[in-house]
Order: sequence, then C-alpha cells, then structure tokens
Amino acid sequence: MTSNALVLATGGSGFVGSHCIAQLLEKGYRVRTTIRSLARADDVRKMLQAGGVGEEQVKGVEFCVVELMKDDGWNEACREASYVLHVASPFPPAAPKHEDELVVPAREVTLRALRAAKAATTVKRVVVTSSFAAIGYGHPNRTNPTYTEKDWTQIEAVHAYPKSKTVAERAAWDYIGKEGGEMKLAVVNPVAIFGPTLSKSYATSLELVLRLTNGTVPGLAKFNMGIVDVRDVADLHIRAMTDPKAAGQRYLAVSGDFMSMRQVALTLRERLGDKAKQVTTQQIPDFIIRVVGFFDTTVGLIVDELGNFKHASSEKAKSELGWQPRSREDAIVATAESLKQFGLLK
Repeated sequence: MTSNALVLATGGSGFVGSHCIAQLLEKGYRVRTTIRSLARADDVRKMLQAGGVGEEQVKGVEFCVVELMKDDGWNEACREASYVLHVASPFPPAAPKHEDELVVPAREVTLRALRAAKAATTVKRVVVTSSFAAIGYGHPNRTNPTYTEKDWTQIEAVHAYPKSKTVAERAAWDYIGKEGGEMKLAVVNPVAIFGPTLSKSYATSLELVLRLTNGTVPGLAKFNMGIVDVRDVADLHIRAMTDPKAAGQRYLAVSGDFMSMRQVALTLRERLGDKAKQVTTQQIPDFIIRVVGFFDTTVGLIVDELGNFKHASSEKAKSELGWQPRSREDAIVATAESLKQFGLLK
C-alpha cells in the first residue's frame, strides 16, 4: 500500500529514525524530518542512500531544524502532516549523574511533539517510540518472566533510563486521554535494537556487538536481553501508524526469546567464522562485573539486571498487525556486517 500523505518522523539522523524514513519513502509517503542543524541534512541523505533509497526519493525529504527542549520549530515541523512518528529520544551511553537529566527531557520532548501535532489539526495519529524499559523493570517479586503490553515498569526502584521511558510514555497516554481530541496515539516498545547501521555514527545499542567482535570484551556478564532488528522496528512503526486496530494500543517489538550475552557471542562465532575469532565466550562472575561497572559506565547500565532472566511476547503485534520480525540471530549478524562495512571492526 502506498500513500502520498506527509509524515513527520522526528530524529531523522538517528538509528531508528533513518530506517523509518527509508521505509516510508519506499512506500510512497512524503517525509519531513527534524534535525538539530541543517548541517546534518547531508548526513541524513547519505544514510538513506546507504539504506538503499534512490537519489530522487532522498531529494524529496524535507528538513526542519528543531531543538528537542525548545518550542521553536515544532509547529512548522508538524504543519500539514497526516502522521507523526515521534522517534527522537535520548539514549544514554552511560548512567547520568542525576536521573532528571534523562527523565525531564524524555517527558517534555514527548509532550512537545504531541502538542505540536495537535495544533497542526491535520495529524490523524502519532506513533511514539517508547521501550521495553517502560514495561519490564521494577518487578522484584514477579513469578512470570514473560512480559506483555499489559505490564508497566514500577518506577520506584529503577535507574534513570527505564524511569525516563516510563514517565514519558505515561505522559503521552495522559495527554491523549485529556487533550488529544480526534487525534489517536499508538506506541511501539522495542527491546534492544540491533541491525544495520547506516553510518559510522552507530547507536549505543550496537556497542555490544562492536566490542565483542573487536575482542575488547574480556568476558561475558550473566545478562540476557531481548533483541529486535531496526528494520522490523521501523516496519512496526508504519503498521501502527496506519492500521485502524493500532489506535490507542502499545506494541512490544521483540524477536523470539531473550538471549544471554553468551548466546550472542556464540551466534557471532558460528555465523561469522574467522571474522569473529576475537569474540570471547568466557563468562565472568557477577561480583567482578559489579566492580567493573564502577569504572566503565557502559557496563554499569546492566549491573542491576545481572542474573535477572526475563522474556517478552510480541504476539500482539503479530496477531493484530501481521508483523513478522527477522530472527534475533539475523539481527546480530546484520549489525556486525554493517559495522564492518563502515570500517568500525578491527
């Protein structure tokens, strides 16, 4: 199905945003995106071409300069748009010094996008990129390890990132309920997003594959995570944007069961052969990971989840929207192959 409708996709220079734009263009939509400086426009165009979009289609992308934490530019960005994919959101490379550094911007940016969409009067539906972080954290006594869209993270005992995603998504639903009028909301809640980067400026979530393949990970934490390919996340956004059943719904984006770090490492070794000869499969005791987390802030982000094995179901997205994600193994391999393509692997 194609459409000439105008879609605003925020965060066009980002990992998910760039893939959303590429797929929207392939389906015939007109696309406008937000960037922080027009100097980034050429970078976005190159990313789209790296994603297989034709030069003429890339030329048609409109750019609006928007600062996430300021009102300037938002109304113009939403002008005459039929849909908004609000993808832009901060993802920390390390734990912030204070949770408000993440929580406040996440909430305010989400509400700013919704208010501008509502003011445009033409926007039929907004799709907000939330996270599994707004679903599967803060449940210390839970007996069922499988999470669904019915679950919400309990923010009283979680660190800044899951709290920020939960607070922002709650605020979005509250706004739509009170002030949304005829405008509808749908939310996509991805787990850890892997898959092909479209530039050397790779997403934080790809750091694990980069470190493993480059041999800079001396051992593996007893940590598991959900995995989904960025191309499937973009596909789910577009399905949630147009399918009547998606109005007022949230959708988990996950491919199969969660994987341990050792399973990720084994996948790289099995699928990439000699290219992954530096990948370790040696596990490290939890107490050592906790010590390392004091000094390596990237490692510090997973300390609270050590040994906390959980799973999530994407059955709702599959049954209601016909979503069919790639395998988790294919997502991991595609990540490594794209990192190599951009010269980031040793």
